Amino acid sequence: MNPCTIPAPAEDIDGDQRWMSIHYRFLSETREKDPDVIFIGDSILQALQHTDYWNELFAPLHCLNFGIHKDQIQNVLWRIKNGELDNVRPKVVVLHVGTNNYSNTPDEMIEGIIEIINIIQEKHPQSYIVIPTLLPRGHNPNPLRDRISQVNEILKTKVASLPKVEVVVIDKGFIHVDGTISHHDMYDYLLLTNAGSKKAFEPVHELLVQLLNEGETEKDLTPSE
Repeated sequence: MNPCTIPAPAEDIDGDQRWMSIHYRFLSETREKDPDVIFIGDSILQALQHTDYWNELFAPLHCLNFGIHKDQIQNVLWRIKNGELDNVRPKVVVLHVGTNNYSNTPDEMIEGIIEIINIIQEKHPQSYIVIPTLLPRGHNPNPLRDRISQVNEILKTKVASLPKVEVVVIDKGFIHVDGTISHHDMYDYLLLTNAGSKKAFEPVHELLVQLLNEGETEKDLTPSE
């Protein structure tokens, strides 16, 4: 059985229950706030919230950020099944997850992501789902980069026919001609700097502004790549 499709809380490796505490905080936010956009996923989104770019452009759009460091697909699946998208009516859900599923095949990862999409659509059929592509990682070329690239290509095909679901390409321009990634874009070759955040998430912001301001959810509203 595919582990990416089996909802599971993150393992409490450190023994301090931080992951579950964050989950409960997110549940509280859904009861206290009325977001137009919810970002949900892994450390890429969590780190985005702590950049100047988030404060300048995403916070004013009434966004909540439910990103958790090191989360895998099955962890996000568990969180969604356990209330993190309840008590809210977001116009858009931004989903980014998969970069931490080191031991899974691209097909397993895709199946898990599609399961998350299905559940979001069941809970919020009126919402648009925006899926930024997974970013490359590591200073030099490596097998994880190749796997991520495969996931991005397969995902584009898989969601092409799904209503109100849009894959946004954000992984362009990070790999130099010599195959390296700069620490000016990703300070640890995984998480984005302020400059890297702008480069990656500008097309996401562009699409969100269109969807929120114009109320459109048609597939022809796509950001420039």
